This record gives sequence, structure tokens and C-alpha cells, in this order.
Amino acid sequence: TNPEMTTVRPFKLTDLFKFNDVNLDPLTETYMMPFYMQYLAKWPEYCMATRAPGSARLTGYVMGKVEGKKENWHGHVTAVTVSPCYRRLGYAQQLMKFLEDVTEKVHNGYFVDLYVRKSNDVAIGMYKKLGYSVYRQVIGYYSGEEDAYDMRKALPRDVHKKSIIPLPHPVHPGELDT
Repeated sequence: TNPEMTTVRPFKLTDLFKFNDVNLDPLTETYMMPFYMQYLAKWPEYCMATRAPGSARLTGYVMGKVEGKKENWHGHVTAVTVSPCYRRLGYAQQLMKFLEDVTEKVHNGYFVDLYVRKSNDVAIGMYKKLGYSVYRQVIGYYSGEEDAYDMRKALPRDVHKKSIIPLPHPVHPGELDT
């Protein structure tokens, strides 16, 4: 399947009843319905879905938000996932590019960040290819059981790339700021 032929469209409330096969991967965080509804209500510009060519079947989605203050104003990738049978075809990169464009062109953010399981080498590799780097390690981020990497990509507004200078030590979830 060619990602250029994929339909990219806004994520809709009714998609919440269609995307379960997209979330079957144990590395994909699945949230309760009110969580998704909050994102759709507050940051609809950051919620996008992909659909297989000639089909109503969802192949993936991205959800994010904008947060922070001053030089910490940024886009955050809350979730990006692609159905297992559509992986490694460019869908995730397409969704990430969309979220980066919204952060840069709509919200004039300094960077985009995301959290990824430290053990998820495939995702970490993909994010690095997309220009993300590890900013810090977060101890016990995933239910206190697994560490995360906070990965960031500087956008043009961050001319000196201050937002991606790595922290020299790990942090705990309680120390995270937006």
C-alpha cells in the first residue's frame, strides 16, 4: 500500500468505535473514551486519522496538543499509532509531519516532543530518522514499571535549538513540566 494514496482526514468522534485494531499493539497506549473526547474538543487541529485506499478502515491516527509557556511553547504527540498490517509504509511519518506542521504553522511552537518506551527500539529509530533526539530519560514513566525517553525535535522558531539540549541526568514523572 502506498502512503501517498492514503486518505488523511480529521479524526472524528465516531472513529473511537473503529480504531480498535489499530490499538492492538502492546506498545500502544489505549485511553478511556473521555480522554479522546477531551483531545477532540480542545485540540481538534491535532487529531488526524489515516484510511486505507478505497476503504473506510482506519490504518492509524495521531493525537496531540499544544502546551507550555514562552520558549517552552510546543506541540506534544500524545499518541501516534498505525495498524500492524500497515506499518513500515510511511503512515506514521506522514502523521508526524502533519503534527509538526500544525505546531509550526498554526501555533508557532518552538519544538515537538513525545514520550516513547525506552525498550521500543523500532519507534526510537523511526523518531531519530525524523529528526528527533533524546532530551531526557523519565524514570518509571509507564505505570512506574518502565522508563521513557522524552524525545524532541526543534522547529524553525527555536533558532539556536535550545529546546533539544539534552539533560545530563534522568528525571522522575513528578519533575516533568509542560
